[in-house]
Amino acid sequence: MSVRILKNCPAPAKLNLFLHVTGRRPDGYHLLQSVFQLLDVGDMLHFSIRDDDQIRRTTTISGVPEEADLVVRAARLLQATMPADRPRPGADIAIDKRLPMGGGLGGGSSDAATTLLALNHLWQTGLSRVELMRLGLQLGADVPFFLCGSNAFAEGVGERLTPVTTPPGWYVVIEPGVMVPTASIFTSPELTRDTKPVKIADFSNALMGFGKNDLQVVAVKLFPAIADALTWLGHYGDARMTGSGACVFCYFEHESDADAVCQAVAGRWKAWKAQALARHPLADL
Repeated sequence: MSVRILKNCPAPAKLNLFLHVTGRRPDGYHLLQSVFQLLDVGDMLHFSIRDDDQIRRTTTISGVPEEADLVVRAARLLQATMPADRPRPGADIAIDKRLPMGGGLGGGSSDAATTLLALNHLWQTGLSRVELMRLGLQLGADVPFFLCGSNAFAEGVGERLTPVTTPPGWYVVIEPGVMVPTASIFTSPELTRDTKPVKIADFSNALMGFGKNDLQVVAVKLFPAIADALTWLGHYGDARMTGSGACVFCYFEHESDADAVCQAVAGRWKAWKAQALARHPLADL
């Protein structure tokens, strides 16, 4: 008998260890270079096959209508690849939402990727990882990363991925208490779009502390709370923003150091520690 339920499917967060904007395509999309780092914290999703072809999100998420949710859109996109001459299965999807929205941690994209992985398994769709990544790109530039299975050096709009080794360790992540609309950062006239392209070897030779986040300069001007968090966390190491914000992070080799910084926050912001992952938890699904 085939499996009909998959519970506790992780959708891990990511950090952009650096994020350079190297240009802009004629269609308006920005050309980027970044290293994506998986973390051991994230959302948790639960799936069960329905006896009809309906896709239903069984949990309510404030500010995200079911029809607009990337999870629902991912399920329908995968469902549409199945032969039309036989009944198509549906799914009920529950989401334990733990990552903040507008935080730059890739929560929605990771949820969509986990949905594609889990339903490809449950529905026995038979798509390869590469085929799933092509589907994921239709949902967002970050989705293919969460499907590739490992940390990656990203280029293009974020879809050209090369596996990369990153140091083990711990991160302290601070949520400054604001939600950053990505469009407000990328449309800003103050955003520079001409950072010189780098190579994987440049990152691999330098590792932590390499590069910068080109979006950070814009974000701190628009959202002073991000600047405050960066200044505070910067007393403990190389603090920087992930993605288009708002979350900021700092790397620590030892867990005890990360614990000490989390304790020092003392309620000023929501802060948490996360361990660096080398592989996606569903890499073998």
